[in-house]
Amino acid sequence: MFFIKITWGEIKGKCYAFLILEYEVTKINYNTNYFEKNYSIMATTLHAIEYQNDKACKTCFSQINKIFLPKNSMIQSVKNTINAERRALLTHELYGKIQTPQELQLFLKHHVFAVWDFMSLLKALQNSLTCTTLPWKPVGAPQTRYLINEIVLGEETDVDKQGNYKSHYEMYLEAMEACDAPTDEIESFVNSIAGMETILQTIDKADLNASIKEFLTFTFKLIAEGKPHKIAAAFTFGREDLIPEMFTAILKSMQKDFPELMLEKLIYYFDRHIEVDGDTHGPLAHKMIEELCGNDSEKWNEVTQVAKTALLKRIVLWEGIEKEISLLQKVAPIK
Repeated sequence: MFFIKITWGEIKGKCYAFLILEYEVTKINYNTNYFEKNYSIMATTLHAIEYQNDKACKTCFSQINKIFLPKNSMIQSVKNTINAERRALLTHELYGKIQTPQELQLFLKHHVFAVWDFMSLLKALQNSLTCTTLPWKPVGAPQTRYLINEIVLGEETDVDKQGNYKSHYEMYLEAMEACDAPTDEIESFVNSIAGMETILQTIDKADLNASIKEFLTFTFKLIAEGKPHKIAAAFTFGREDLIPEMFTAILKSMQKDFPELMLEKLIYYFDRHIEVDGDTHGPLAHKMIEELCGNDSEKWNEVTQVAKTALLKRIVLWEGIEKEISLLQKVAPIK
């Protein structure tokens, strides 16, 4: 156990060996929370200080990271950095504005693109981290292969309320159809895609709401860049658990007010996502990021930046839906 106070001012003037010596002689009065909090501040500001181009300092900092801070603390550091954006989504005014079947249908019509987009991030990771071509050969680390394949199994072939195997995208489409939300826009768009080579042009030319196009463009530019740790960041921190549990409460309340509305499948979808993401896929995705980033401080910095941007793009999508609902309410005011 140890107690150690380290600031960047101290680190920049000391070599790695000196820090190890200081660490060894100060193993008293253990207070890891203080240390990890201050270390996280250093980690997130590493690339914003005057020493950012000093390779020697980066190497030293990477070694300090490896010794002093467990990788799961880096996940917590990312979460701390993106907390404001995450809270903005979880408390967004949009949820309170979904009060009628028409407003719900409008929400689903937009949100289904995020569901499909999520599946594309998932498969991009599987393509990058495992062998999906012939002839087969081992690709990457076995632990990482296991993590992504386990997530793919649950997302691409989960069980619906009747026990049938379906992807979450297919489950969502069925839930939309059950409550009379239009699916022609998403299905027409997906069918129009020729391949990854032209996906950005397809998005640009598509007759879609600007917020949907911005959301999709961010995702597929990220996929085209081909860096697994960055794709994993958008996948992990822009997940469906961004829709709070209170949304299912809104759906259940709406079911009582509009008994003719068939919301059973939709409620099951969101309940299932909350259950799977919280209990299984969330922790697996965090472990996958730890495996991909290791002790590379530059990768962790990129993960944080992508996670923040992914949340901001989700906010753009939410604002687009909110604007459409406001327009709908002006045409047909709530009585």
